[in-house]
Amino acid sequence: MYYVYVLKSETDSKFYIGYSENLKKRVGAHCNGSVIATKNRRPIKLVYYEAYVNKADAKCMEKFLKSGSGYTFLKKQLMNYLREPTLPTGREI
Repeated sequence: MYYVYVLKSETDSKFYIGYSENLKKRVGAHCNGSVIATKNRRPIKLVYYEAYVNKADAKCMEKFLKSGSGYTFLKKQLMNYLREPTLPTGREI
């Protein structure tokens, strides 16, 4: 299987969109700081993923989600999640 996934940084509330053949291992790498792109944006949370049988389809979806219309699609898919109130962290009190 091939996966397209979306992570949300709890530090800056921004999304990271990626692709992997091993979702669990890749998300673990993001969480432990092994991925340069998200190392300074931790903690991060997996908020969305899709599984594909075909590698080319997964890569096309990753590219689409990184586009303007893909980002709009993603916001619609995560509409309820994005409306949830966030709990304050120690830094906000």
